Amino acid sequence: MSTEANFPPLKNDLLLRAARGEKVERTPIWIMRQAGRYLPEFHEIRKNHSFFEICRTPELACELTLQPIRRYGPLLDGSIIFSDILVIPQALGLEVEMITGRGPVFNDPLVTPEDLSRLKTEVDVDKELGYVYDAITLTRHKLEGRVPLFGFIGAPWTLMAYMIEGGGSKTLSKAKSWLWKYPTETHGLLQKITDVSVDFLVGQVRAGAQLLQVFDSWAGELSPHDFNKYSLPYIKQISTKVRQRLAESNLPDVPMVIFAKGAWYALEDLTDIGYDVVSLDWTIDPEYARKVTQDKVVLQGNMDPSVLYGGEEAIRETATRMVHAFGKDGKHIANLGHGILPTVDPEALKVYLETIQKVSAEIKK
Repeated sequence: MSTEANFPPLKNDLLLRAARGEKVERTPIWIMRQAGRYLPEFHEIRKNHSFFEICRTPELACELTLQPIRRYGPLLDGSIIFSDILVIPQALGLEVEMITGRGPVFNDPLVTPEDLSRLKTEVDVDKELGYVYDAITLTRHKLEGRVPLFGFIGAPWTLMAYMIEGGGSKTLSKAKSWLWKYPTETHGLLQKITDVSVDFLVGQVRAGAQLLQVFDSWAGELSPHDFNKYSLPYIKQISTKVRQRLAESNLPDVPMVIFAKGAWYALEDLTDIGYDVVSLDWTIDPEYARKVTQDKVVLQGNMDPSVLYGGEEAIRETATRMVHAFGKDGKHIANLGHGILPTVDPEALKVYLETIQKVSAEIKK
């Protein structure tokens, strides 16, 4: 077990302070998928290794996590471990490949409840996903305290959808059909994923993760009624149980972030389920979000990632407007409204990072 005393002291704690709702001198910023395909140095490593081989090799996962930190230096206030949300379905016994041009593909997805018998009844999370822990611990040392490190998971509904759809989908019709055809089995599967998720997040903190994010990437594909029934109870359970387990294990009570993409209708509910930070996609106006959440939580986001294709002037103008919309006294961590897209010019991201730092420091004087 790693403890904070074993790691290099943290030199930049801006992100941690902001995530706890403390007043900060400027808005911290990190980027979802910042360790990824838009970086040429990523492709140099990817040439010789498959995607999940990188995830399962702590030295390679660590190297990719560090790439954006090296490239952007003090422009980034956080790092996120290079991994994937689909390592949990793999731990449950399903095979997943990352196919170039197609994304994740499940060779034998769940079709009917009879297929649930193919999932492991008991999952030894430390054994199945220990490579992620090793990558986190190694990365904490290699970061040398430059910035804090995020661990993460995919939310139960999003993971269930992948496991049934067999990959990406425009309609999620197969996964959604389970909600009405097999509601009992659906809840059973969501609970199974939730239990593994709790173990996995606690293990990530034990390994050295300083913040945790839960990605509910397909939350917005559910109606408000179905979100309240099939997603919200499980992401709430995760925050509650993780905090209980951390306390029982004498582990740090790290800040937790929920990102329910597309679920604008659930903003008020997401404020009251035990997360410190609620991440927003680009369809939510920051002023509206502040009004709904009443500053009870820190907000994260939320520029449209596509603005990074719009040229320097558009990036600076949009980023400046966003910082002002979250407000001088707003509790805010800057990010994009979703992950950075793979064909973005890394220099465009640099403009965004520079603008956030400059403008937020000016308005917070």
